[in-house]
Formats: sequence, C-alpha cells, structure tokens
Amino acid sequence: MEGPLRELVIEAIEGAERVDSVACRAKSPDRFFAKAQKTNEDGSNKYLDPLVEIQDQIGARITVFYLKDVDTISERILKYFVPIEIQNKQPANDYEFGYFGEHFVLKIPDDILPDGVDDPIPEFFELQIKTLFQHAWSEAHHDLGYKSIRALTALENRKVAFTAAQAWGADRIFQELADELVYQTSQDLG
Repeated sequence: MEGPLRELVIEAIEGAERVDSVACRAKSPDRFFAKAQKTNEDGSNKYLDPLVEIQDQIGARITVFYLKDVDTISERILKYFVPIEIQNKQPANDYEFGYFGEHFVLKIPDDILPDGVDDPIPEFFELQIKTLFQHAWSEAHHDLGYKSIRALTALENRKVAFTAAQAWGADRIFQELADELVYQTSQDLG
C-alpha cells in the first residue's frame, strides 16, 4: 500500500518546485496497539473501533523548502485527493513556539486498494506538509520530548521552545530571501 500511495502523492505534485522529499509509511503494529489502548480522563477507551477511528495508520509526508511551497503543495493535493479533515497545526498562543505543520486526513483512492484482501484496509491516510525546518524540529522533538523516558524539566522545555523559535525564525528568513531571489526572479522571467 505504501508504494502505490507514495507514487500517487508524487503524481499529484509532479512538476512542483522545491520539494525535498515524499515519504509514506504504515504505522507499526506496536505503535498502533499503543494508540488503540489510549483512554480518556474518565478511564473510558478513546477509540471504540480503532481500525476505523485511527486515521493515521498510513502516513505520508511532503517536505518542502519554503513556507509558500507548503501552500502550493496543499493546493495541488486538494485537487487530487478527497479531504476528510484539514488542520493547520501550530501552538495555541501567539507567544509560544512549538509544532507547526499542515495536516490532512485524505481518502485513499479506491483504485489503489488491493483486490482480494480479507484483512481490513484503512480508508484514509494522514498527510503532513512541512518545511525542512518544521520537519527537522518535529523529528528531534518527537525523539527527545514526545518519546522522552521522563517528563522534561522546566529548563528542558525552555530549550525545546527555543529551538522551535529558531526553526520558526529560519523559515521566515528563508522565505524573505526566497521572495527576493527565487519568486521575484521567476516573475521577472514570466
């Protein structure tokens, strides 16, 4: 499933400039089981039907160079796939720094679903579109913060926020430079 889905995502963005990578993966059985076992604050199961409700059993990611490229790729994806959910993930408050990224839950097109498989196959996949800096920060944070062997201290949380601010700033500076050197040049040639 990952191969055909990755190929379809690549086809959807064919010809787009400044795409660094396209990745697609299935959630590991251990990670799926751990997520399926999550409970709400009252102790009830978070997922009553995990095979249907967990929408990131298959995940894809497109990594692009600049912030404007996120918008360009998002537009192409929405012309190609049926969206179930769209989220612009960012910190809750303007004065905080943390995770940024465009997340989509998209319907898997019927024509790439394998025939004759008795096991349940997810109907949806999650697609994340991020800049290189958003991706780098989220990967490191996932490893050091989200998967940490203990709760982070106040100082460690500040360090995580500082690195998020640096990634946020780098994205903006590179976008400003791209506006002057890449996008302006493209318009001048057109």
